[in-house]
Amino acid sequence: MPLLNRDNLQQFVGQSIGTSSWVQMPQSRIDAFAECTEDRQWIHIDVERARKESPFKAPVAHGYLTLSMLPITSYELLADLKPTKSLNYGMDKLRFMSPVPAGSRVRNHIKLLAVEPRDDGWVLLRCENTVEIEGQDKPALVAVTLGLFSWS
Repeated sequence: MPLLNRDNLQQFVGQSIGTSSWVQMPQSRIDAFAECTEDRQWIHIDVERARKESPFKAPVAHGYLTLSMLPITSYELLADLKPTKSLNYGMDKLRFMSPVPAGSRVRNHIKLLAVEPRDDGWVLLRCENTVEIEGQDKPALVAVTLGLFSWS
């Protein structure tokens, strides 16, 4: 596959951009996210209680923690674009499909859905992100993200 760059973006619409490296989701990351967001629900941070009472039999990552792995995985897959500026513009769709057990690894598959040049010099990329959990058939989440990129 040729390298993705600003001059050939339109050629990749409808195609997979690639699959990121695996990202660890240890309990320590889950705990840090709980502290940062003040979302300290026991299903995420109480290991013993989760083993006994959770339907998953272990603590699980916050859905938004899993979602927050999109930037690191996107940077890896879109690195060849080398924009001078980029901004998160939002999402068109987000579905949490399956919980991520503590200690799991996740990775992101990105498909380029659209490239939309704008009058203000920015280019809007619409991407489908499918976050896979290692060893599971069902993804953790599917999100259509919007990113603005500029090369000026």
